[in-house]
Amino acid sequence: MAAFTSKDVARIAGVSQSTVSYVMTGKRPISERTRKRVLDAMEQLTYEPHSGARALAGRRTQVVGLVVPFGADGQIFGLLPFIETIASSARAHDHEVLLVTADEGSAGLRRLAGRALCDAIIMMDIEEHDDRVPVAAALPVPVVLIGVPADPAGLHCVDLDFETAARMAVDELADTAHDEIVVLGYPASAMERGLNFVGRVLRSARQRARARGVPLTVIEPVEHGQEATAEAVDQLLARRGGGRLGVVLPHNDSIGPILRALRTRDVLPGRDISVIGISPDPQAEESDPAYTNVSEEPRDVSRRAMETLFWLLDPAPGVERPGVDLVAPRLIRRSTVMPIPSN
Repeated sequence: MAAFTSKDVARIAGVSQSTVSYVMTGKRPISERTRKRVLDAMEQLTYEPHSGARALAGRRTQVVGLVVPFGADGQIFGLLPFIETIASSARAHDHEVLLVTADEGSAGLRRLAGRALCDAIIMMDIEEHDDRVPVAAALPVPVVLIGVPADPAGLHCVDLDFETAARMAVDELADTAHDEIVVLGYPASAMERGLNFVGRVLRSARQRARARGVPLTVIEPVEHGQEATAEAVDQLLARRGGGRLGVVLPHNDSIGPILRALRTRDVLPGRDISVIGISPDPQAEESDPAYTNVSEEPRDVSRRAMETLFWLLDPAPGVERPGVDLVAPRLIRRSTVMPIPSN
């Protein structure tokens, strides 16, 4: 007789393998309809979870797995606020953090769950169409995504509301009577990989500019390095005519080099053009010049992701968490946006 597994039950019931686990363990609220489908599938397959496996599944490792982009495209400085906040939240819940690099792909996820190395997983560096997501949805441990893929496969997602962030930047430039907006975009690697926030920012910026009646151009890719930055800035400045030009910088790693390139060309943000960055507040405050920014709120995003993760581990009666939880951005005005003309 064939030995059926929880994966077979999940396939018959049309749910994730983790949902089957939650039905068996009661560690997460499951709707009565879904519970019945799982139980019916178990009965159909005459599936009986091994008692030893159930006992092992009940043990806690007190470890949270964190999948981070430490590969070729990983930027450690942008990751630090996320990692620090996640680690602090884990310690507050008597858990440690185990880092796994995103370049391990689905194999890294299976290793974390298959070897019972952690109680739950936080995944960063989410692509719009990410082949790790369906694998994560089938794992027997809770998984929370920092990022919003096209299909979350039932997983909880927490992120900045990048769509609103882009609209806020466009609105600020439209409200201050700019004649044209240019977005200096992302490096080719981010675009080719389809990182989820890239499309969300660019689509929203274009839609908002059309709604406000302001021409918007995206210059992309904007690569790292002095020569590539200089080329992008020269393309930007070639668009300067007699009107007021506003610039949105959504990729925080490129903001400092672009501001330096403008300075070497004697172009002063706030006097000659306007600049708004989408970046963490400390980066905007410590820049030279300090620039108007829409905050990425990395610590708030990480804090909410961890709240969701521990709710999945120990659901509180009557408490629900949204499937997609977007943190509201804030626009902080500094000196790099030209004031509205007096006449």
